[in-house]
Amino acid sequence: MKLLTYILVLPFIYTLALMPFRLLYIISDGLSFVLYHIIGYRKEVVRANLIRTGFGNDPVNRLVIEKEVYKHFCDLYLETFKSLTLSKRQIQKRFVVHNTSIMQDLALQGKSVIMMCGHYASYEWLLSMGYYSDHTAYGIYAPLANPYFDKLVIKARRRYGAFLIPRRETVATIKNHAESNNLALYGFASDQSPKIRKKTYFRSFFGTEVPVFTGAERIAKEHDIPVLMAKVRRIKRGFYETEIIVLSNNPREVKDYEITDRFTEELESLIKEDPSHYLWTHNRFKRLRKTTP
Repeated sequence: MKLLTYILVLPFIYTLALMPFRLLYIISDGLSFVLYHIIGYRKEVVRANLIRTGFGNDPVNRLVIEKEVYKHFCDLYLETFKSLTLSKRQIQKRFVVHNTSIMQDLALQGKSVIMMCGHYASYEWLLSMGYYSDHTAYGIYAPLANPYFDKLVIKARRRYGAFLIPRRETVATIKNHAESNNLALYGFASDQSPKIRKKTYFRSFFGTEVPVFTGAERIAKEHDIPVLMAKVRRIKRGFYETEIIVLSNNPREVKDYEITDRFTEELESLIKEDPSHYLWTHNRFKRLRKTTP
């Protein structure tokens, strides 16, 4: 069944990938209308997230943001399909990275890099970061249930000269790279909602105490890998710019959770610039700190 699904869907995916952007966005507009107005895909989740974070306090403004969230959501996934046919020159025209000298200076020092980001703007095209550095780029990802589509995703990322590391293999892979002096850039989308365990770290995210992903910081401290953040902004439809900031050049020398806290603060600041470019379809508040009465 999984192979049959792949065979049936693949021609559709490549048809989208070969379309010019102008036509792709017409399809995106139609798809976002269907998802928002007809199917109502995760609309309750999006609305609840916007209200909880304060972006939905004004009902009129909330409706505007909601519609833009779905439009950006559809753009993002169709742009991912488009990645199957984009050249290096086309990607670099549409995804510009500033202050790349930060990465290059670390590469010259023989240091690998951890690059944290949120699910904001075009986090998918961030894997093209390898074009701007002498590091080999790796993205941490959750493999798809369908192995055929999983291979397609890997193929798309390889067009950027980037590799994917299954989430469960992250620690072992980075340890192996550190021991073999492999110069690497590891991309971590660090705004997930981790499962609550005894040592889970909680902090405020737009005024709500939530469990926070600390894997990037813990790995950075263990192997003394400098930590950067990619602040991606959408300039206009299909065009993005990325600002690189330093979270810590010496992670072993900073207090626990200081890197994670700074990342969260920077992400909040970025989302406030335009909340419609964040992935509100994911429930960031599904796990909260339990309180005793």
